[in-house]
Amino acid sequence: MDMIKHILAVSWLTPSCSKTIQLGISLSGKYLAHLSVVHVMDTTWLKGWSIPKVSMEEEYEREMEKNKEALHHIISNENKQDRIIKEFVRKGTPSDVILKLIEEENIDLLILRSQEESRIERLLVGGSNDEIIRAMPCSIILVKQDLCALD
Repeated sequence: MDMIKHILAVSWLTPSCSKTIQLGISLSGKYLAHLSVVHVMDTTWLKGWSIPKVSMEEEYEREMEKNKEALHHIISNENKQDRIIKEFVRKGTPSDVILKLIEEENIDLLILRSQEESRIERLLVGGSNDEIIRAMPCSIILVKQDLCALD
């Protein structure tokens, strides 16, 4: 299956994204494909607040940095075959960020997490899978994430 040359695994910078990254690493090894991982920081929810939000933004940034380090550790541990895994950290509307990166990096396969989300998680992490799937920029694999993985 030589049509898979470049894989993009999407991380929402939450602990539950480890399966998505691990599948990306596994598939890139199997198909000898390039792998990129994008850590998306959804900043959409920060727009339009009329109250001071500096402390919220700072707390959000600290939490995202902590999760980015944990996910980077997963990538480092899994990358035992000296393959280069490109990591991107992008802020903005997740669907826009991902669709733009798919175009820039000529992605053949997109790996997204799929799980039931609470209203708070949907607000903070976003629910942009629907937008990406409707745009169908490339083949997509949805990885079922267990709710217990959020612990």
